[in-house]
Formats: sequence, structure tokens, C-alpha cells
Amino acid sequence: MAKKNVIIIGAAGRDFHNFNTYFRDNSEYNVVAFTAAQIPDIDGRKYPAELSGELYPEGIPIYAEEDLVKLIKEHCVDDCVFSYSDVPYKKVMNVSAIVNAAGSNFKLLGPGDTMIKSHKPVIAVVATRTGCGKSQTSRKVIEELMNKGLKVIAIRHPMPYGDLVAQKVQRFATVDDLKKHNCTVEEMEEYEPHVTRGNIIYAGVDYEAIVRAAEEDPDGCDVILWDGGNNDFSFYKPDLTITVADPHRPGAEMNYYPGEVNLRLADVVVINKMDSAAPEGIQTVRENIALANPNAIVIDGASPITVDHPELIRGKRVLIVEDGPTLTHGEMKIGAGTIAARKFGAAEEIDARPFLAGKLKETYEIYPNIGNILPAMGYSDQQLKDLETTINSSDCDSVIIGTPIDLNRIINIKKPTTRVYYDLEEIGYPKLSHVINQFTEKHHLNKEMA
Repeated sequence: MAKKNVIIIGAAGRDFHNFNTYFRDNSEYNVVAFTAAQIPDIDGRKYPAELSGELYPEGIPIYAEEDLVKLIKEHCVDDCVFSYSDVPYKKVMNVSAIVNAAGSNFKLLGPGDTMIKSHKPVIAVVATRTGCGKSQTSRKVIEELMNKGLKVIAIRHPMPYGDLVAQKVQRFATVDDLKKHNCTVEEMEEYEPHVTRGNIIYAGVDYEAIVRAAEEDPDGCDVILWDGGNNDFSFYKPDLTITVADPHRPGAEMNYYPGEVNLRLADVVVINKMDSAAPEGIQTVRENIALANPNAIVIDGASPITVDHPELIRGKRVLIVEDGPTLTHGEMKIGAGTIAARKFGAAEEIDARPFLAGKLKETYEIYPNIGNILPAMGYSDQQLKDLETTINSSDCDSVIIGTPIDLNRIINIKKPTTRVYYDLEEIGYPKLSHVINQFTEKHHLNKEMA
């Protein structure tokens, strides 16, 4: 039989994983291209031959998703595989209509064909949307495991926006490793909170190679913690799935791909941010959990915030800088910085838009609903420079940094700044500690603390 020609529609993450696990060594298919969306400046390069396997000695080109119809016709494509996350169902079916109208099949790969089995027990922390609070949930789970004397290795959903060969397997144990691997702001936001707390975290491109390295980590490994990205489902077959839901966006848990997959796969659902969400939003999320996954354990959670310099907020005109993906494809209208501004009595939340420099203007054109908040975009040196220029040009008294990292470390901010901190706190019962106790007993992992 003739090989089927395939295009993988992605955003430099799930698309590469789907290729590696399902297509790379599969002689029934010929992947002619990847297309790229969501992340700036990742099209126009190649998935390299060094990672593509014997069937692709020249590597595989990556094009902008806008070229999809042209590519289908030029390459007589049989199947297009949708492979990125945090998109509304309408968007998924719009792409399906485009693909079908161009003459190709539209496909989605599921967990059975893409999850890798680890030799260690795996806990997956995933979510219904970007920005639900996976990171603080992951940190809480790791703390519970470490309190039992266990060695935990976190593996983060991919963000490979640079040299893909160099990023095949990445290990982060110190803040210096972030510089060593030329991390973007988005990568730093995810990795830095782990390493500053003494946790080792892996990431990269080839997640089979990554998990095998993590299992044999020189510092030891008892448990793998999958620290999910966007609202994608785990790359590894989990022994315990914890899904985080956000009552600030009620209903999204049933209307975004593949967030509903995570809701239905969950052993545990954490309803986060209950301290700042409307009661009717919380109730909607509860009802949807009961509808989609009535057997899941539901944990009520909050993410209370603290700031290091509240005096720089009270009565001040503040510019708020938030995590980029949460504001862009995550579609959040507020983040930790906004909550801090209102909690600590800012006089005014300055609109960032009149001061935008360079590529940041493009971000607002693509995502016009961001509003007056400034996303911490830093996928390139130019974007970092534009971020720095925008902040320093803004007409504000001070800057609230709502991202998980200290931006002062990577750009020169000339305004007074205060950072926002947040961790997960459970409300009432059950608690994550009860869930982790059952997990460690089931897998015979209980140890005495040294």
C-alpha cells in the first residue's frame, strides 16, 4: 500500500510528541510538514533530521498554519492531525472544516497512542485551561511527596522554541541551568519556581528519552510528576491524574480542547481560586464535574496572594505585568497581579497599550481582548527588549510583577517593582495529603524521613 501523506497541525509541543510517539518509525505514513500556530516565530524552520528518525533523513519543514490549504493540495495530503491545546471547540471544528474542504481527513490522536509508560509511578497534574493553577498544584504535590522522604522528578510539558537538537533532553537543577539552556521567559516561569525550591525538572523535545533520563537521574527518582502545559493531557500514562479547574472561566471545562479530556480522565479535580471567584462560577464548575466525572474526588482550593512591597501598590498608579500564555490563548482577563492591585488598594491600573513597543504591538493585534494588562512576552531577545522598553516608557508609579519569576533578573526595569507570590491552599476536606497518602501506600513508596 502507498504511504499516507500527513500534516501535523501544532504549536511546537504536542505536535512533536505526536510525531515521535506515533509517526516517527511508522512506515505507513509520510509526514510532509508541520504547521505552527499560537507561538510567535516558530514557523519557517525544520524539525531536524537528528530527531526525525531513519524515515526522514532531511528532517521535516515547519510552516505557518495559514499555509495549511496550500500544503494539503501541493502534497496530496491524506490526513491532517490536530496537535495543540487550549482551543475552543469551535476553533477545532473550524480547522476541521478547512481540512475537509481541502480534501483531507481531520484526526485527533488520543492517550492510547501517545502516552509513554514510565518505569516509575507517575502523577499527572493537568488542567481544563491555561492559567488554572497547575504550577502551584504541582508544587504542593511535590511538597507532600518530599515530606515522605521521596525523590521527585518533575517533567514539564514542552516549550522547545530554540535549537531543537540541543533541547532534546534538558535537565534543570539550578537557576544557572536556565541561562545554560537559553530559556525564554515562558520557560523560566515554569522551571524557576521548581529549581529555587530544590526540585529537579526535565523538559525538551523527545519525551521517551526524557523520562528514561529522569528515571535514572543521578540524584535519584522515586516518582515522576508530570507538570502539564496549557490544558493538554499527559504525555505519560499516569497512575494518578489531578486536574485543575478555574471558576473564573466557568463552563470552559466543557468547551475547550482537550481540557474536557482532562476533566473526564481525572481521579481528582481541584477547583482552584475559590477565594477570588464568583459563587455562581464555582457552582457551574461543580455541576460540570458532576456531569462529566461524578466519581472524581473534588478538592476545594484557593491561591491566596502575597506581595513583597505592598507600599508600592497602595494609592499608586500601577502597571500590571502578567504571565503571557495565560493572557493570550488562555484568555484570562485578570491574573495574580490584578488581584494584588485590587487587594492592596492601587489608585489606578495603567493601560499598557499606549506604550507598546515593537513586537508587543503584534501580540495585541492577534489577541485584542488582553485589555490593559501587559503580557510578559519573551520568546526572543527582541521581545524582551520590547517588554523592557514598554515597561520603562509607561506612565506609572510602580510595576506589579504577576509572573512566577523576577523580571528584574532578565530585563532592566527602571520603575519600582513589587512581586506577587501565590501557593495552593486547600479549603476543608478532602485534601491533597489524603490523596497522596493513598497513592504512596498503593505503590509501596512510604519511607522514613532522614
